[in-house]
Amino acid sequence: MRAAAHYLNNLKLIPILFLFFFCFLLLLIFGSSFQSSLQISSSTPPKNSDFLEEKQSRSCLTTPLSPACTKINPSLAHALVHYATSNITPQQTPKEISVSQRILDKKSPCNFLVFGLGHDSLMWTVLNYGGRTAFLEEDKAWIEQIKQQLPSLESYHVVYDTKVTQAGELLEIGTKEECEVVSDPRFSKCQLALKDLPNEVYDIEWDLIMVDAPTGYHDGAPGRMKAIYTAGLMARNRENGETDVFVHDVDRVVEDKFSKTFLCERYLREEEGKIRHFTIPSHRVGLARPFCP
Repeated sequence: MRAAAHYLNNLKLIPILFLFFFCFLLLLIFGSSFQSSLQISSSTPPKNSDFLEEKQSRSCLTTPLSPACTKINPSLAHALVHYATSNITPQQTPKEISVSQRILDKKSPCNFLVFGLGHDSLMWTVLNYGGRTAFLEEDKAWIEQIKQQLPSLESYHVVYDTKVTQAGELLEIGTKEECEVVSDPRFSKCQLALKDLPNEVYDIEWDLIMVDAPTGYHDGAPGRMKAIYTAGLMARNRENGETDVFVHDVDRVVEDKFSKTFLCERYLREEEGKIRHFTIPSHRVGLARPFCP
C-alpha cells in the first residue's frame, strides 16, 4: 500500500481534485452506512468517548432536527483533516478507489482485509465505518511510523519469503493438484499458501480483500504471488456466500498473471485503470465446483 514515495524523498502533493473527490466520497458513504453501523454491538463496554458518540448518533435518528445532528462524526472529521493536511498522494486514483468504494457502499460495515499499510489506510477504515478493517504489512518500521500518526488502525507485521524473480517457478507450482484443494491456508499443502499470518486473519471470514502489497516493483522485492493466491483461497474457503477480491497494479506481470490464474478470469467483474475486482463464491457449499470455472 505504500507509494514509491516511502522509498524516495521526492513526495508528490495531493491534487486538489482528488481531495475534493475524497471528501465527497467520505460524506456520501458515511451518510448511507451510518445508520446500519449503529446496529453492530460489541462484547466489551465502550469507552466514554465512544459511548457519547453513539448516544449522540442514536438521538439523531429519533430527533433529526436536533442541533447535535448537524455535527460531523469524529472519525470522519479526523479522516478529512488528515488528508486535507497531508502532502502524500494515495496509491490509487479516484476512479480506481471508486471500484471498491461501490462494494463497500453495499456491504459495510463488514470485514475488510488489506494486504499493505499506507497513506490510504485511514480512508479504507472510514469507508468501512463500523466494520473491521485490518492491514498486513511487511515493513515493521513503517508500521511503527504509521501507528504514531494513526494509532487506531489495526495492523499486523507479516514476513514474506519470496522474491519477484521466483514468480515463474511459483506460477508453475500453482498448477499442481494440491494447490486446487480448498482449505484453511494454514493447513494447505500448496507452497503458494501463506501459513504464518496472525491467527486473527485466518479465523475471520473476510467480505472484502484488497491485495496492494507486499512490494513488487523490483526483482528483489517479495512480490504478491502468495498474497494473491492466499486471498483467493480464503475466499473459496469461507462457509458460504462470496468474497470481493481486489488486486492493484495489474499492469505489472506478476499481478496480471497471478490474479487471472488464481482468482480466475471467470470471476472477474470489473477492471479500472490498474485495479481488478473479482467476486469469488464459497467452494465449500459446492464440493464439485472446479478451482476455476
